[in-house]
Amino acid sequence: MDVSFRLNGKTVKLGNVSPTRTLLDWLREDRQMTGTKEGCNEGDCGACTIIVTDRNGAKALNACILFLPQLDGKAIRTVEGIAAPDGTPHPVQNAMVEHHGSQCGFCTPGFITSMATAHLNGETDHDVALAGNLCRCTGYAPIVRAAQSVEAAPVPPHMYDAPLDTAANATEHSTPTDLETFAVWYEQNPETTLIAGATDVGLWVTKQMRTLEHVAFLNRIPELATITDHETCIDVGAMTTLTDLDKVIAPHYPGFSQLIQRYGSRQVRNAATIGGNIANGSPIGDGSPALIALGATLHLQKGHQKRSILLEDFFVAYGQQDRAKGELVTGISIPKAPDALKCYKLSKRFDQDISAVCGCLWIQTSRGTVTTARLAYGGMAGTPARAKNAEAALVGQPWTKAGIETAMQAMTQDFTPLSDMRASAQYRMETAQNMLLRYWFEDKGTLSSVHEVSP
Repeated sequence: MDVSFRLNGKTVKLGNVSPTRTLLDWLREDRQMTGTKEGCNEGDCGACTIIVTDRNGAKALNACILFLPQLDGKAIRTVEGIAAPDGTPHPVQNAMVEHHGSQCGFCTPGFITSMATAHLNGETDHDVALAGNLCRCTGYAPIVRAAQSVEAAPVPPHMYDAPLDTAANATEHSTPTDLETFAVWYEQNPETTLIAGATDVGLWVTKQMRTLEHVAFLNRIPELATITDHETCIDVGAMTTLTDLDKVIAPHYPGFSQLIQRYGSRQVRNAATIGGNIANGSPIGDGSPALIALGATLHLQKGHQKRSILLEDFFVAYGQQDRAKGELVTGISIPKAPDALKCYKLSKRFDQDISAVCGCLWIQTSRGTVTTARLAYGGMAGTPARAKNAEAALVGQPWTKAGIETAMQAMTQDFTPLSDMRASAQYRMETAQNMLLRYWFEDKGTLSSVHEVSP
């Protein structure tokens, strides 16, 4: 496989690279560029953060779960390239020194690249920009002060990277680059592992030490990354990142947007795709409960055959989806309607954590009576699923606390959750029920978020 990209302003061309060689390993082992650190090797700590620029601009990504073919035609800037070519430090580098933002220094390169990305893009919400970088020594206060101190500083000219005009057309098994042809190819090569953002598949390689014999990179198919905002729905391609999905969904469903912003870190959201989030079928994937509550439709294709199903019908059982061998997820349609969606994520950490329970609830009323209820949960069963008994207890009944309590009791017939390291079965059930009660209180104007309530 041939790959080419810019690295700190210089063009690099690689021939016959392993399709699952990570950028982090290549930088440290092949180029001896050891400023980019290996910490968790799963996209959690941010020590390996680098800047990647493509036609959509610059973003921070985790090098540890980025495969080299994903970078074909793009521009990469590592911590070694943050200072100017003449050695002049970047403003964020000077600020980290002046504000004592580094102690042991292991995490510092990742912080520098995240800060430089935010500075380049004019972002000033440093809590969000730095949530994917972990520091155990200094703490975040001096680092945030350093970032704040350079908000108005000019961006150094060398930071304006440009992707390559033409990529090296990285190929593996001669996979095509248009959707229709690729679908036929995949039908004929169903043993192939499809790689989208690699935020999950990357861990198969770095943590499970798996060898993936046959792979295809979906980032080479631009049709899968399109977003079309229609009058009645939003069509989202499977390769749409969580970051890009957030931009289009926020004006319509702020609750879903808030949930997306707690999905992993900024670096993970910049790579992770909504199609991958759905296709891996995780019972604790945060995207699916929200989309099920919204009544989203999933689109699939096998060869020339296309079909669409309700997303909730895609999940059959744990580890089993309604997807035939050689069939791929191509996109999802999200209905547009007056907003009635609330999403509640329960996890031990607020940022960058896996849900114990994720509840996404859509309830509509008319003249004090419930007319529609879609209550979708993750973490309560082997798949994301609706609480249909609780829904039935709500619809047609008065929108009262007593009605909510009846539905909460009915929910015990919907789920038999398990106990694991994240939560006990009893805790899961009680919190899932309380999410319904929380919806009612919020609808009545009571503040319930710890970010809203103060002493």
